[in-house]
Amino acid sequence: MIIESPSHNTPMALMTYQQIEKVLVAYQKRYNTLKKIRQFKFITIFKNHGWVSGTSLAHPHTQLIATPIAATYYRRKFDVAVDYYDDVGKCLYCDLLAEELEQKERVVAQTKEFVILHPYASRTAYETWIIPKRHCASFGLFTSTHLATLAVVLKDTLLCLYRGLDNPDFNLMVDTTTTEDEEDPYYHWHIRIVPRLTTIAGFEIGSGIYINTALPESTARTMKQVAHSLPEDECLSLKQQA
Repeated sequence: MIIESPSHNTPMALMTYQQIEKVLVAYQKRYNTLKKIRQFKFITIFKNHGWVSGTSLAHPHTQLIATPIAATYYRRKFDVAVDYYDDVGKCLYCDLLAEELEQKERVVAQTKEFVILHPYASRTAYETWIIPKRHCASFGLFTSTHLATLAVVLKDTLLCLYRGLDNPDFNLMVDTTTTEDEEDPYYHWHIRIVPRLTTIAGFEIGSGIYINTALPESTARTMKQVAHSLPEDECLSLKQQA
């Protein structure tokens, strides 16, 4: 477990950029330490915020768990990415990113190094991805000097969700490749934020089909409006490029 702040009731959305940078540095250091243990093949970094998300502790924290296998959900994602690379010869996520930037409908904002978007066929309303523009399969290999920039983008993204959705419960995941395939050409690490605005019920569990109550094109526009409505000294990274 990674304790994010000495303050018991300060959510990540209200932390300083410097605090969040330290948290991201801790993520990466723990990741790179654990991957050296050969029996660990996959490392999951996740944050549960709010009781609906499944958290059992109120104090802001993140969990990092290393396992000898990748879960079925991620294995399927990797298989799809491998098949695409074999067919096309390019990274699926790099092509997806290029397409989203061309269409611009689901892009909330972009900076020099990152894109914030609401993905096509989102599982939940306001599902948000933060994707580095430069291809890198593993969060562990992501250039550490760019973590300060990522901290700004992450804080601003969470702040928009905090203000626009009244501090929603959410799950945050760092989606990265297996420890054995860190330099592979087919995957592209990213951060995925899933607000828990509705309850996952029997249909979703029974069918594997998720019901989203809002179009990502619409929610992306809403987040742009939230970013621009915030005070001038807040959310600068999303204001400049939204």
